[in-house]
Amino acid sequence: MSLTEVSGALRARLPELGERMALRIRAEVEAYADESLISFASLRDSCGANADQLLGRFARDAEPDVRPAERTGRLRAEQGVPLADTLHAYRIGFEYLWARLVEEAQRHPEVTDAHLVAGSSEIWAQFGRYAEAVAAAYREASADLALQREARRSALVEALFTGALAERTTLWETVRQLGLPERGPYAVVAASVPDPGGEPLPGIEAALRRTGVPSAWRLLPGEQIGLLALAHPDAGSLTHRALTHRNARVGVSPRFDSLRDTPQALRFARLALAGLPADAPGVAHFDDSPLAMLVAAAPAEAARLAEVVLGPVLRLPAAERTRLLRTLGHWFSAGGAAGEAASRLFIHPNTVRYRLRRIEKLTGRSLAEPAHLADLGTALHALRLVPGVAGQGVAGQGS
Repeated sequence: MSLTEVSGALRARLPELGERMALRIRAEVEAYADESLISFASLRDSCGANADQLLGRFARDAEPDVRPAERTGRLRAEQGVPLADTLHAYRIGFEYLWARLVEEAQRHPEVTDAHLVAGSSEIWAQFGRYAEAVAAAYREASADLALQREARRSALVEALFTGALAERTTLWETVRQLGLPERGPYAVVAASVPDPGGEPLPGIEAALRRTGVPSAWRLLPGEQIGLLALAHPDAGSLTHRALTHRNARVGVSPRFDSLRDTPQALRFARLALAGLPADAPGVAHFDDSPLAMLVAAAPAEAARLAEVVLGPVLRLPAAERTRLLRTLGHWFSAGGAAGEAASRLFIHPNTVRYRLRRIEKLTGRSLAEPAHLADLGTALHALRLVPGVAGQGVAGQGS
């Protein structure tokens, strides 16, 4: 190739070329001007290595080794330099090197304009190869770094939920790394995972962040749990809206101020979740139904309670049992209004009243007696936790 001697002459001045190229890049690309981000020595060495490989293409008529470009791509990803700035720096470096090739060619009479045109085509073809190598290595390194950050973030969230972080200083350092405020109020959310590996609240962290509610999440085999910072004046309504739109089964703890209470808040969120019907989505706040939460806190005792209060109903044939329990559940949901319950069940109000009297007769408990009413309501909550019986007739539709 006629540019062999030209490139050879430039390679003899490689240290100078590398330094001047680095100075040009620093002057024109803002990210590269930060010495704390990219040291000048590192940039100079990178410029020299890439220039050496490119000039070798002209000197030896061989394909250049793109490994220096790949090393640069990985390094810039680790340093947090934007990919666009990295590619811009490469373009400046190639332009600078081509200008020096043209300048040196003027000292070699045997180099014609045709040689320079061919050389120009070749150098920009090489730029494309180098840019591809830089971008591929950059993206691969960025993906690895993202996985590492996510793994560390998950570990920190797990430590908060398990109470592994006891020291005050460590707690505050952790929430800062998670992007959460150092002071409450906070709340914990627990969402049921419908399928192993599934995410019941996809995109929830980003959605909450856009509304001004920072949060940190952890996906477990059976649930997705999150710690929310509720300093925003409308945090409660914003959070409820975001959770409701995901159409999942979600439990929400009471608000709390100390991060040391995070494990206890998780327990409350799980109890709120356990109080939801197993076959229906919804958002249950622990404070909304303290009685349901108390029932959920003791599933074994809840099973016994359901048997004691509703045993005669539970031992009926399946069809009749389902009708009676469903009617009672809708009557409670309707605030004791038979007409409203009938409308939800698509039956006549008198049918509702007849079924309620049947329940009263079977259980020996009157719906007009406050103590008996509390027993029946509590037993209905308990049914949701009884294996094999949970959900039967309590929240379903139909007659």
